[in-house]
Parts: sequence; C-alpha cells; structure tokens
Amino acid sequence: MSRCAYEWATVRLVPQVHREEFLNVGVILHSRTEEFLKARVEPSWERLESVLPAASQETARRHLETFVARCHGEKLPGDPVALLPPSERFHWLTAPRSAVVQTSPVRQGLATDLEEELERLYREQCL
Repeated sequence: MSRCAYEWATVRLVPQVHREEFLNVGVILHSRTEEFLKARVEPSWERLESVLPAASQETARRHLETFVARCHGEKLPGDPVALLPPSERFHWLTAPRSAVVQTSPVRQGLATDLEEELERLYREQCL
C-alpha cells in the first residue's frame, strides 16, 4: 500500500480563554490527495468538571458539535463554512483564533490508512 501525505491538528477546549489553559479533546486530519477530512472529538467531561462549571459544559458541548459539523460538511443554518471544499474547511477550522475551541499548530505526516491514523493520533493526543 502506498502512503499518502496528510495534515493534522489537536483540537483543544479552552474553558477560559484569558487564562490560556486548555484540554486536548480531539484531532482533525486532512489529506488533500485523498479528499479526506475528518475529526474525532470526544472530551472527557469528568476531567473537565474541575475547570468547567456545568452551565459552561453545555456551551462547550455546542461549540464542539459545531466544530465537528463544519469539519464533516454538515450544513448549518446561516453558516457558509460547511459549503467550502474540504481543504478550505480544514484551513478555516485550524486558523489561529481566540475562542473556546482552538487547534494546535498544523503538523504533517504520512500514512497508509487515514482512519487508522486518526485513531492513533487521537489516542496519542487525548487519552
């Protein structure tokens, strides 16, 4: 099997942006040549309880769900991001921002199975 190039970033939940503290909650992976763009985001709400009040957890959950929906191209009312091609969505989602959901700097890699690589990166970064 041939290996293909990909880009990826860790998805971070930043409960209080001004404190610059974050928890890794997922990974986003993109391969232009394979037309692959997918995110795996599964926060450990038990870990978040100590830094995030219950009311804020619901807000964080909505932000993360929107991030994943945009990544996967799900059309959201009044949101044109999902209509962009996968490469543009990836770069839009991983652009630096001051928000509750942020990503690490983008990194590159090579893999033969992108689904398997997404799972490996998720385990490495988030568990």
